[in-house]
Amino acid sequence: MLDPLPITPLSSPPDATITLPGSKSITNRALIAAALAEGTTTLEGVLFADDTHAMLGALDALGIEISVEDEGAGIVEVTGCGGELPGAEAVLEANMSGTTGRFLPPLVALGEAPVVVDGHQQLRDRPMDDQIVALRLMGVEVEELGEPGRLPLKITGPPSGHSVALPGDVSSQFITGMLLAGAVSGLDLRLTTAAISRPYLDMTTAVMASFGATISEDDGTAWSVGGGYRSPGTYRIEPDASAASYFLAAAAITGGRVRVEGLGRSSLQGDVAFADVLAQMGAMVVVEDHAIEVQGRPLQGIEVDLRHISDTAPTLAVVAAFAEGPTTMTGIGFIREKESDRVAGPVAELNRCGVPAEELPDGMAVRPNGPPRAATFETYEDHRMAMAFALVGLVVDGVSITDPGCVAKTFPNFFAALEQLR
Repeated sequence: MLDPLPITPLSSPPDATITLPGSKSITNRALIAAALAEGTTTLEGVLFADDTHAMLGALDALGIEISVEDEGAGIVEVTGCGGELPGAEAVLEANMSGTTGRFLPPLVALGEAPVVVDGHQQLRDRPMDDQIVALRLMGVEVEELGEPGRLPLKITGPPSGHSVALPGDVSSQFITGMLLAGAVSGLDLRLTTAAISRPYLDMTTAVMASFGATISEDDGTAWSVGGGYRSPGTYRIEPDASAASYFLAAAAITGGRVRVEGLGRSSLQGDVAFADVLAQMGAMVVVEDHAIEVQGRPLQGIEVDLRHISDTAPTLAVVAAFAEGPTTMTGIGFIREKESDRVAGPVAELNRCGVPAEELPDGMAVRPNGPPRAATFETYEDHRMAMAFALVGLVVDGVSITDPGCVAKTFPNFFAALEQLR
């Protein structure tokens, strides 16, 4: 793949129906539930990308029996351990995967053998403090092997406590990791602040329930979980809603029509709400039970709180560049601590292509005074930056994307899929 990769503008607005790979977020949750379950589970629609390979590799290193039956169809067979980890010492490599790096510490704490969880420097730079504190309060031994509050961590369980409090405004991944493991050990978890990315927590408990865990929730601020996991036999993973945002956005900025199959009102993923944001901006949007269709129309800037669909912020920044009037995004100060600073990055790249934008304490503002200009966009080793800013090239001639291979983190075939719009 060329680096930088030129993006050729569409010769006409797209009229396409797109089928997308499985959800990364559901895949990694389902892999953990299946690994801890009694019985063998066949997972269908599994995403194969860097983030999920990291989880598959970590579970394999822990001694979980995993068989890839059909990678093309996303079929994986997992023989669960019934809540009893095999018990060998291990070093687990999460690479750049935040879900893997933050779901694994509570998981490995279920066993007695010391396990090291590590990752790429990009993941090492992301905070782990809240989860470290929570695990220690539950009696888990956590040794920080590098910078304080960061990976790598050496973790020795099992937990002696079964009650913990966590802030909800740093990362939903910390909470999800504790809940997933807590179904085996028994856990009462309470939030000390309001949850961000709340739909991800709903997704977590939905996956857990599908695998037989018992869950009691108190108004989205506290959970009691337990009961362990039992295989449902077969579990189907729906397409990735975050990935869908790029194709729905493509329809919005080109005036074309794009239909995404497999996602809709019944989806577990909160990012399907990105379609509602496009509708607020003026796009024609139809949401069915299992499909979403967007038809592009002239767009207007809006004010929107994205705290619950924060992964779509770079995508919306690009859409806003093609709208009439300013767009203000709030509630997303925490995305500065993602794979890259997803506030500073989009602002810098919009300014690079001549679209005025500025950082806000809790988000960003985009104030277009004309269409974007040609540019070679930096991607900051961040898959979402690469996929979002590639959309500019569908409309504007002379656009290139640096480090296009970074999309392998969650969507290795993204640029091939983009060609379906032609």
